[in-house]
Amino acid sequence: MQSLHSSWNNKRTRLPPPIHLLGLALLLLPSLPSPTSSCTKQEKVSLLRFLEGLSQDSGLTASWRNDTNCCMWKGIICDADDAVKEISLASMSLEGRISSASLGNLTSMLSLNLSCNSLSGDLPEELLLSRSMVVFDVSFNNLNGDLHKLPSTTGRPMQVINISSNRFAGQIPSTTLESMENLVAINMSNNSFTGKIPSTICAKNHSFHIPVGLGSCSALRVLKAGHNKLTGTLPDELYNATSLEHLSFPNNRLQGALSPEYIVKSNNLVILDLAENELTGEIPANIGQLNRLEELHLETIILRGNSFHGELNNVNFSTLSDLKILDFMLNKFTGTVPESLYFCSNLIALRLSSNNFHGQFSPRLGNLKSLKFLSLTNNSFTNITNALQVLKSSWNLTTLLIGTNFKGEAMPEDETIDGYQNLQVLSIADCSLSGKIPHWLSKVKKLRELLLSNNQLTGPIPALTNYCPKLLNLGNNKFSGVIPMEIGHLKGLAALNLSFNNLHGEVPQSNCNLTNLRVLELSNNHLTGEIPAALENLHFLSFFF
Repeated sequence: MQSLHSSWNNKRTRLPPPIHLLGLALLLLPSLPSPTSSCTKQEKVSLLRFLEGLSQDSGLTASWRNDTNCCMWKGIICDADDAVKEISLASMSLEGRISSASLGNLTSMLSLNLSCNSLSGDLPEELLLSRSMVVFDVSFNNLNGDLHKLPSTTGRPMQVINISSNRFAGQIPSTTLESMENLVAINMSNNSFTGKIPSTICAKNHSFHIPVGLGSCSALRVLKAGHNKLTGTLPDELYNATSLEHLSFPNNRLQGALSPEYIVKSNNLVILDLAENELTGEIPANIGQLNRLEELHLETIILRGNSFHGELNNVNFSTLSDLKILDFMLNKFTGTVPESLYFCSNLIALRLSSNNFHGQFSPRLGNLKSLKFLSLTNNSFTNITNALQVLKSSWNLTTLLIGTNFKGEAMPEDETIDGYQNLQVLSIADCSLSGKIPHWLSKVKKLRELLLSNNQLTGPIPALTNYCPKLLNLGNNKFSGVIPMEIGHLKGLAALNLSFNNLHGEVPQSNCNLTNLRVLELSNNHLTGEIPAALENLHFLSFFF
């Protein structure tokens, strides 16, 4: 799968969601005064029992002493009622197991944060069954087990649950979550949950009544269960959670189509992420009515030969004025890019790569002044000269990926192509373009990655000294002449590919000055002479071809 270049992929988390679980937790908790009293004997015993289960406590033993007030212990906050209200031990490098009959006995605890440690073993069921807990975060640990076996109870006040990035397996614990009518945020991502998405999360469990499902989640705003092994379809009840702002189920095995009848009910959605599933059908036209939508990720839903298809022109994107990220990569969309998309003036990232779009770039594409990331690779677009003229007015563009298009055209040398003041990544690879490296590229001062491989470009390689690239890929072209010695002045260069060309002469000694070089590919040319011995001094060099 094609990954997003540069930092956009690393934050896919992408843009921050509208609700951060930590910030949400702080809002949900009451103001807790500084501890001035002593915790109860039972609370101290429970805390020390938790400490005994740790094989690595990172110095907690020095603070958690039996002869001191546990309200003064590290990570413990009490109130004036002598009760432990909050435990905050995130990122403490703790190792070991959470002992049963320890933290679950703290009957007044509102918040427990054990995230970003190395805790292992099962999760004691009394923690999730707490009748006092409001915020529960054990994310980024090595906890495991099957949570589906937990019994169902009523009357629990839990509002935030974050069990993401662990090793939990089995089905999502619907019997446990059914009675949590006050849930605001659930994050179960990055585990190994299987089975179908339950339709009875936070359902009211009245006697002799069938649970009404997710429609009872009147407070639920965040539901995340991506990167698991969930199957089946999205339950219709999901769309009845009308307060839902962030719905995220990427990297599962979900099937079926998006229901036009139900999706329009989710009119508070800000982020919808269903990437890398097995969904099929067309994008509902009324998705344009979700006018709060900022991020829409439906890429890589082509697994097992299924995919979204059809044209997008039936969707009115112009109503999505808050849309910031649109990602439809790896589908089977056809036709032209809808003109209504160019009215999304707040769009900062657009990826339509690996589809069947055709035609020329619309002049209105230049209206997307906020656009920073654009990937249209692997389609059937034409007229590269027009494309580069249109995009030059996108002043904020930092990443431009338009390769595997414009088949057999010529690289434009038009000197009127300017702009691109902030462009850092440019890929026009795999186009079979003829011509030379154009002079206008020398004006792109901030360029850090240039990919022109797999074309039919000819002539000598220019000096390229007007910018400081980290990655330069000119492989599989028809460049001739010698390797310019000026390349040795590109101190930041980490990867250089000049393979499969018609270069001759010796490898310049100046290449030995590339102290950050990790990959050097010069194979399949007509180079002669000896390999400079000083290349051995390039300590970062991992691959030399």
